[in-house]
Amino acid sequence: MNTTSHVYLDYAATTPVDSRVVEAMLPYFNDEFGNPSSIHYFGQKAEAALENARENVANCFHCDPDEIIFTSCGTESDNLALRGAALAEREKRGATHILTTPVEHHAVLHTVFNLARYDGFDVELLPVDANGLVNPVEVNRRIRKETALVSVIFANNEIGSIYPVEEIGRVCREWSTPFHTDAVQAVAHLPIDVRALNIDLMSVGAHKFYGPKGVGALYVRRGIQVIPVQTGGAQEFGLRAGTQNIPYIVGMAIALRLIQEERSPWTAFITPIRDRIISRVLADIPQVRLTGHPTNRLPNHVSFVFEGVDANTLLMMLDSAGFACSSGSACKTGSPEPSGVLLALGLSPSLALGSLRVTLGQYTTSSEVDAFLAVLPGLVERTRVLTAGVERS
Repeated sequence: MNTTSHVYLDYAATTPVDSRVVEAMLPYFNDEFGNPSSIHYFGQKAEAALENARENVANCFHCDPDEIIFTSCGTESDNLALRGAALAEREKRGATHILTTPVEHHAVLHTVFNLARYDGFDVELLPVDANGLVNPVEVNRRIRKETALVSVIFANNEIGSIYPVEEIGRVCREWSTPFHTDAVQAVAHLPIDVRALNIDLMSVGAHKFYGPKGVGALYVRRGIQVIPVQTGGAQEFGLRAGTQNIPYIVGMAIALRLIQEERSPWTAFITPIRDRIISRVLADIPQVRLTGHPTNRLPNHVSFVFEGVDANTLLMMLDSAGFACSSGSACKTGSPEPSGVLLALGLSPSLALGSLRVTLGQYTTSSEVDAFLAVLPGLVERTRVLTAGVERS
């Protein structure tokens, strides 16, 4: 997306709302404004829109409508899944062990460590390899009868690696332990069949796939017990109190359907461009390393670390040159601390501080990428000179 000569290359942080999604949402701000909990005509119209959206989302994930819970975002979905399932498993069978990874989004890591601090859960982090991936064998080795929950990300937001969700889910089924995955980054790029993938709980957020910010969903497999985190009403099958955001829920359902219908041709277009960025950067810039798996990664995702580079300085230079990129998670941008994800890969703190994430989207053009590749080597070199000067002073 080129806006006033600025090129947007940060689609993992957020995406623009598809114009077709906006059009579908508009009637529910004015004409169809009812509260779906009301029994009159206006409420019935809103409820019909709500349940139609629920059915559409369920169809996209190959589950039943009553297994879809609408939330405000992916972060809330993570919180409801982790807190709700962990507390339910402790109440049901005394389970207090949580198994997750050091490369999760903070919405997962902060939540499980909060459960450890305030609720007495024992959190264990699975080892990851140099590409950030988890071996299902390790899950099977570390899971135990006291394990309340296993949570492993579907596709990593910082390094793009795609995780063996189906195999991990199979291990969890064998142990009768709920398996949660944060699929916020995966939904826009990968087909997801929750039943085939052995997923029990799955978090998504609409603004990562051309829907509006402020709405998400949680898949909860029938039979999985979840204790509500937000109480006050019986909405969302009693699991998430509060009047539903009908315009945004409608928008999310439309965005999800569109991305599913249009995914294959877009992936075929964008994957070679991703690979071109990887090959050019590794060839044209010295002292650089690709982070994440070289091939088993999201089709739109590229990430590197540069030796002797301060990521924030590089990002500012890129922005001045007209390119919007990231140093990793949007939640980390501006932080002087090295990414925990990159440290988990075995990178040194100084190298981890030189990260760059480039993520492509439906509006990215090949010419925009060519322009980016033309300026990046020079900007990296200028950043190295500035970083070295700061270190010497």
